[in-house]
Amino acid sequence: TADCIGYTDHVYDALTDQFEEGATKATWDAMFDGIREPLVNLVKEIQGAPNHPDNSFMFGEWNTADQSKFTEELVQAIGFDFKRGRQDTAPHPFCTNFSIGDVRLTTRYQDYLGASIFGSLHEAGHGMYEQGSPMEWDRLPIAGGVSLGVHESQSRLWENIVGRSLPFWQHFLPRLEGYFPNLRAGNVNDFYRAINKVERSLIRVEADEVTYNLHIMIRYELECAMLTGELAVKDLPEAWNAKYEAYLGLTPPTDADGCLQDVHWSMGALGYFPTYSMGNILSYQIWDALKADIPNADELMANGHFAEILEWLRSKIYQHGSRYTPKELITQATGKPMDASHYLNGITAKYRAIYNL
Repeated sequence: TADCIGYTDHVYDALTDQFEEGATKATWDAMFDGIREPLVNLVKEIQGAPNHPDNSFMFGEWNTADQSKFTEELVQAIGFDFKRGRQDTAPHPFCTNFSIGDVRLTTRYQDYLGASIFGSLHEAGHGMYEQGSPMEWDRLPIAGGVSLGVHESQSRLWENIVGRSLPFWQHFLPRLEGYFPNLRAGNVNDFYRAINKVERSLIRVEADEVTYNLHIMIRYELECAMLTGELAVKDLPEAWNAKYEAYLGLTPPTDADGCLQDVHWSMGALGYFPTYSMGNILSYQIWDALKADIPNADELMANGHFAEILEWLRSKIYQHGSRYTPKELITQATGKPMDASHYLNGITAKYRAIYNL
């Protein structure tokens, strides 16, 4: 496929450009080189911290109808328009759209209460981006998100930066406890620490905010090696396990928990994975630009007011659809191209405070 598409420097360039316009292996190398060591060190710091948050109260049997009502209340509060969309249930959450006026979210209900909450917030981030294009662009190629990386920045911004923030839960925790009186969350600070607990895991989709990009780096390094012939497919399980031991100190007991856990490679989507990390990095860069224009954003969230935040995102990102390239859009919205320093500074400050490092 790469040979048919054509490339100049590296076989990976032809494939990753299909998912993130203008991106190359050099783009991703620079991105990962900038965050690899700081993230590995932060994970080690956190693992050595004496007081880890207790999130056991988040596990139990939770009424699915009440979860549905609460999560719909959440996503409506932040700005998802239910006159132009809906939320349903799926084994794995996703967002899809048939037009600007028909955007569908899904979530899932598990014994971990956060699965539905953060699944809904994540997919609502995608959904509000799709709802943000001008209606006159409906069903035109220019409508909708410009790229996978920028799209992921919005789902991660609403899920992690907004949805896992202390101000957000200062407003919504009483509502959550109203739906689930048996939730023994303690005070809002205990709840905030619990939903941001860092735990090394084998499964990418269950990873926390700190370790998630390490899962992506492993996949990126392995798929590059397979494409160049440096790594034979038959040797992938062994190489995968070695990477997990090196980055996370874990070894998968089976390939189902290892190299076979994702659908991407089996469907030929090599070059896709780095866009997830791009989204994480851009979410903090965009949030810093937003906070520069809306310095009282935390106060707004604590009072349940999200309209000004959503309007900023609409004006800077959503309303432009695919008019610009990803790099042009991010530069216009934040004043510069992708810069991982915002992500590293933000995530380091947040988790050092949570873990008293």
